Amino acid sequence: MNFFTDNDDLQFIFTTADLDTIIQMYEDGFREASRYDEAPEDIADARDHYRRVLTVAGDIAARIIAPAAAAIDETPHILHDNTVMLSAPLQECLQALRQAELMGCTISRRYGGLNLPCFIFTMIVEIISRADASIQNIFGLQGIAGIIETFGDETMKKTSLPLLATGSATGAMALTEEDAGSDLQNVKMKAVPEPDGTWRLWGTKRFITNGCADVLLVLARSEPDTVDGLGLSLFVCERDPTIMIRRLENKLGIHGSPTCELSFQGTPARLIGERQRGLVTYVLALLNGARLATAAQALGIAHAAFHEARAYAAVRRQYGRTIQHLPPVAEMLATMGVSIQAGRALTYATAQVMDLSIGTARILEQGQVEPDAKKTLRKDAKRYERLVMLLTSLAKYYCSEMSVAVTSTAMQVLGGSGYMRDYPVERYYRDARITPIYEGTSQMQVLSAFRGILGGTLQRYLEELGTPDLPPSLRSLAKKLSRQRALLARCGEHLSSINDNQLMDLAARPLVDMACNVLIGHLLLHQARHSRRKLAVARYVIRESDHVLSLLAARIKRIDDFVLRHGADLMGAVPPSARH
Repeated sequence: MNFFTDNDDLQFIFTTADLDTIIQMYEDGFREASRYDEAPEDIADARDHYRRVLTVAGDIAARIIAPAAAAIDETPHILHDNTVMLSAPLQECLQALRQAELMGCTISRRYGGLNLPCFIFTMIVEIISRADASIQNIFGLQGIAGIIETFGDETMKKTSLPLLATGSATGAMALTEEDAGSDLQNVKMKAVPEPDGTWRLWGTKRFITNGCADVLLVLARSEPDTVDGLGLSLFVCERDPTIMIRRLENKLGIHGSPTCELSFQGTPARLIGERQRGLVTYVLALLNGARLATAAQALGIAHAAFHEARAYAAVRRQYGRTIQHLPPVAEMLATMGVSIQAGRALTYATAQVMDLSIGTARILEQGQVEPDAKKTLRKDAKRYERLVMLLTSLAKYYCSEMSVAVTSTAMQVLGGSGYMRDYPVERYYRDARITPIYEGTSQMQVLSAFRGILGGTLQRYLEELGTPDLPPSLRSLAKKLSRQRALLARCGEHLSSINDNQLMDLAARPLVDMACNVLIGHLLLHQARHSRRKLAVARYVIRESDHVLSLLAARIKRIDDFVLRHGADLMGAVPPSARH
């Protein structure tokens, strides 16, 4: 088995995606073909290279990681003498990924990486997450290399990137604190400058994924008299005795991923980029990538659960037939399969836009552009920046919520067996449950996306997508989508006219749910041009969206502050344990 070649939908997306512009941006005229053996010579060679990398990842995921997943889940890591000793099965899987040279996917070749586009890296993330979600948390944190390579100085790059590329060092991002989870502008950790230009970090970070890593990106307050996000800067540091691992968290799921509480006691660090841009520029870019990776992780978990439920339903007999033929079960399986395909359409469209954003920024940075072309590129860069913020929030929100629903439904399909550890479905459910929480909760993604929708970013993107060159079989669906898009626009206009921030916040989720439905409908309609199977998926989703959107629009129109005014009556008294 191979988790890339056995996934028809993932192969469909890889085969039909328009990657030519992205490849040209990343390969810069294929100038590296003469310098590096693995560098492609043209677009076709690049596509072939990507397929080979994905096939290698699929083989390792299926042959090595998936069989070890149960042992990884059950074997604890050990914290001893300020060192985390990772479990043996986890170490064996990480070693397989290192040997396959997959630990530096997006790092430039000059630093030992593969120079893969975000689109391909996102596919690898999904593939590995299907095998084990907790391995992905360590593997995926190679994404911090992008921040170092984009914003760090050359010394910083030469020090950290080759180690991350080979996997001899792993990374972590230390952002969260006890009173600064989603509200990162409230970070208290202090960064104190030294005479030699370095810094010292003082404070505590909590819930740090792979906090025992060798290279850490740390958000800290560099401006002592500030209390907002403008006083924060981003730093890079290496693990040393000044970083104390105070505890390993005891978690519901993703057991293979060590989550640490860290105490920094004068840790030497180096500033990334410029002071005071830590949150508003660098962490924002970091979180865009993290949100997309979480969406792909959620897809991988959901696919694994669906695969298990689909196989079980095909052999489990009740009432004289296999349960896949029982209408309630058939409906559950169909809904699961469609939901995963919808999430993939959204996630990989987002990855393409992110690649266009990264590629455009690279071209501008090189500076070898005519003045008129530069003006256009700058305009494109701003447009892509806004679109990436919107789409990563939508993808993370939709896929994480979908993954929880799919894993729960998979457990229901297996019945009592699904609740038992004899089957992996209960582990998939436990692992999925973190995805709507970390890298920004679903509620935060909704509020972030809400602004992009009201600001017109989504409508402009939908207009760009359009419905070009549709055969007659798709035109009726295109008309439905046009009506749905108009309904979404009217709801957005209605909310924009409300002069009450609390009411708008209450209406944010139904509007974002509408946006997900409409956008996914457009993306699936484009896919339907290539496949009869995808036409059935598009019809199902767009038809169901008609009913869903009507209900959501009605909810938006009648939104009021009843729940806020009567919250005490609806919730009851505050429990005594919460009173201080």
